[in-house]
Amino acid sequence: MMPARDKACGLVYCSAMPDSVRPKPQIRRLPPDVVNRIAAGEVVERPAAAVKELVENALDAGATRVSIAIEEGGLKRITIEDDGCGMSADDLLVALERHATSKLSPGADGHVDLLNIHTMGFRGEALPSIASVSRMTLTSRAAGEDAADVFVEAGRIEGPRPAAFTGRSETGTRLEVRDLFFATPARLKFMKGERSETMAVSDVVKRLAMANSTVAFSLESNGRSLFRHAAEANGEAGQLARLGAIMGRDFRDNAVAIDAEREGVRLTGFAGLPTLNRGNAQMQFMFVNGRPVKDRMLNGVIRAAYQDFLARDRHPMAALFVELDPEYVDVNVHPAKTEVRFRDAGNVRGLMIGALRHSLAAAGHRASTTVAGFALGRAKPEAPMASGALFQSRPPSGGGYAYHAPSASYPPSGFAETAPQPFDHDDAPTARVEDVPDIAQGNFPLGVARAQLHETYIVAQTADGIVIVDQHAAHERLVYEDMKRQMAAGGVRRQALLIPDVVELTEDEASRVLERADELAELGLEIEAFGAGAVCVRATPALFGEMDAIGLIHDLADDFAEYEAGLALKERFEEMMGNMACRGSVRAGRRLNSDEMNALLRQMEATPHSGQCNHGRPTYVELKLADVERLFGRR
Repeated sequence: MMPARDKACGLVYCSAMPDSVRPKPQIRRLPPDVVNRIAAGEVVERPAAAVKELVENALDAGATRVSIAIEEGGLKRITIEDDGCGMSADDLLVALERHATSKLSPGADGHVDLLNIHTMGFRGEALPSIASVSRMTLTSRAAGEDAADVFVEAGRIEGPRPAAFTGRSETGTRLEVRDLFFATPARLKFMKGERSETMAVSDVVKRLAMANSTVAFSLESNGRSLFRHAAEANGEAGQLARLGAIMGRDFRDNAVAIDAEREGVRLTGFAGLPTLNRGNAQMQFMFVNGRPVKDRMLNGVIRAAYQDFLARDRHPMAALFVELDPEYVDVNVHPAKTEVRFRDAGNVRGLMIGALRHSLAAAGHRASTTVAGFALGRAKPEAPMASGALFQSRPPSGGGYAYHAPSASYPPSGFAETAPQPFDHDDAPTARVEDVPDIAQGNFPLGVARAQLHETYIVAQTADGIVIVDQHAAHERLVYEDMKRQMAAGGVRRQALLIPDVVELTEDEASRVLERADELAELGLEIEAFGAGAVCVRATPALFGEMDAIGLIHDLADDFAEYEAGLALKERFEEMMGNMACRGSVRAGRRLNSDEMNALLRQMEATPHSGQCNHGRPTYVELKLADVERLFGRR
């Protein structure tokens, strides 16, 4: 019987052949150089990956200084020099064998525990994989040993032989990789431009430098220094100094410290104030046991923690470090070791959200210093300022969901119930100065109200400057926080649906949503299974009124798949309460007396997160007296 041919693709297959005719496949061992090149395709897909592996080796060797130099994005040359423990001549040869490593050792029973990993690298694949696709020279000197080097070209080894170690320390290793991927020219076709490859190398080294603040790092490209970071002192201050050097001075000046622990998991690091935000999540960094990782669940946790402080298209800045027993995290998920899997992901997620929110609440009414800096930048002495416009706020993102306002109202606390009759604005004064007694301003961080501008902005005097408050945005946050407290105390009321909604999903999506049924019920959404791949919605949160329950369930299914957290429902809650708080707060254009203005300032000082409105915009600008004097040339 002739073999059949698939007309669609031209493949020949032998399923129709009798066993006596069908050829028997022969199992062959691949040559070592082919095996190494396959591993190189997994571990070293670009120069940045090679740099990552080699720098991690230097850190595992105890280096306190790591110098990296690249040419043409790392494709022409990569040089890495460290002052670690170094290797002997015999160790150089062993290190170039696949799966040879000093980072794993068998126990008394000969068993190697792959879950108890305390080092950055442990597979023993990097050096032989890189050497199989490049021209590599490895020079090293261990304590009490003479320096030696080996040369490897596409897997062919020459040496070891005596060498001169030119490093600045007694021990260490110098590794030079030339012509990366010359032995696999097809891979070169997939490389990006020199600029992109250089940026990728820089990003890798910066992440490693952030995780190892006590180690000095330097990076050069084509002979030009990209950055140089001296070793910082051990501890929180040194870590913040290194983070500020990489993430920017604004982050250093406007970050809150994170330090929390739960059930054997510790979270440390720093998170930026909500008013310090970006248009993307590139300034969010995660580290697990000192290892830089990129994890969707962890990014979703940050989004959840900031969800009622920022609009959905804005992202906070953060550098978070998770430490836990290595047995409770799998770092062997991906060959490049950039992904991890937690044994108890729920505990890690809950710890991170709670710690972030606690630290942000502890910041109180504090807003980022970038707000004042932007205001000063807008106030140009050489050009007349627009009336009442020291700074411009970014408008909130698009419209929200329809809702029915509840019968209960939220009158502004500390304000007169009835507002004065509106002015005829053609005759209204643009500024009104209050005659108030002097108060010890040092007792009040936001100072004492001195005037109201355009019935919109409160001007207060502090001990060393002035504060300008947007009365509507500020009171909106106060009412919003009060609503959150009431909801936490009284729970979320549900409204039963006369005709339950049935939502068709895939079986996996339905399973993920139903697993969180208890969590959703606490938020007023009552669901149950309705056959395979379907969910029945019995009740929805009363706060929402009429709503698209089917669309919400689909959004939740997507959230659970991507972030392992039901952000869609919580975000709709925040949006509904934000809209209600906006309606119940003091409006711009309302005239306030001195008691009302000072009551607002005192409430802001006592309320967490009052430095920003629900969309992350600042509620006030603080200008130090020295800054004002500079505007007028007094300094």
